[in-house]
Amino acid sequence: MAEQGTATFASPDDFSAAIGAARLDLFITAGGDFNGRLTWLNLGGLHVLCGHENLPRIGFLALPPAQAIISFAANREASLTYCGVRMRFGDLVFHGLGERVHLRTDEEGIWGLISLPPALLAACSNALTGQSIRPPLEGQVMRPTLGAAKNLLGPFSKACRLVESKRELISNPEVARALEHELLYALVNCLTVDNVGENPRRIRRHAAVMGRFEEALAARNEPHLNVSELCAAIGVPERTLRQCCTEFLGMSPTRYYLVRRLNKVRAALRRADPETASVAAIARDHHFLELGRFAVAYRAVFHEMPSSTLRRARTKM
Repeated sequence: MAEQGTATFASPDDFSAAIGAARLDLFITAGGDFNGRLTWLNLGGLHVLCGHENLPRIGFLALPPAQAIISFAANREASLTYCGVRMRFGDLVFHGLGERVHLRTDEEGIWGLISLPPALLAACSNALTGQSIRPPLEGQVMRPTLGAAKNLLGPFSKACRLVESKRELISNPEVARALEHELLYALVNCLTVDNVGENPRRIRRHAAVMGRFEEALAARNEPHLNVSELCAAIGVPERTLRQCCTEFLGMSPTRYYLVRRLNKVRAALRRADPETASVAAIARDHHFLELGRFAVAYRAVFHEMPSSTLRRARTKM
């Protein structure tokens, strides 16, 4: 029987944790209450995942090293930027094994992800086309014809709708097997195209810089980011880092550092007991020492005061 399910989340952290083998660090970049939904379907070796998020965000995604993974925007209106490349409708990202990437949305995000063992992909592609398709060393943006892309997005969307509204149908082994074959055939057809978008070498160079940047930020907790010192630590000129951040994140290194830290405070406020916790203590725990400036920055990103976030935590207890 196919494993399937759907769940909704009011916390970006809970949403990220539910993705499973992949690790996703999610940083919200606009105000409002987060609402996310994940829908998943496992068809033998083929795994289908659809994510829906209502707020713009920056995600840093670390993929598992043993799966071939393809991701894409799941509808025409959804925004998705992969490593600085604005994805067109029908574009696919064929990820490298164990790749670490930034995926950004500038508004509501609806994305799809298909994963399968590399051996299964190679066997299916060889049977269908005579070519053994294997994951690239680094991620590539693939641009199949619009017809080929629709042939993949159609059954993908159908599978997600069935999980969300008619789960008993996919419980039928014949239906599940037919859907698996349809998805595999369409996926292989998309991955055999020669049209690779953008410059993969540039993406690879800049993604390596941004991976080192994320590692350096994870080791820091000081109130202000010293960009010159950080650039020396990761071995890139400041101009290069700023260019990469603009492409990948849509903001400067110092702005991203602030947004990361504010998201962590927001998560702590949402988890806290409003009867015993205080905004000042939580802010100081996250190395925000100038509380007035902290409150202004918090409101500018999330469109509410930190005290309002803490008060609302009461309703979630």
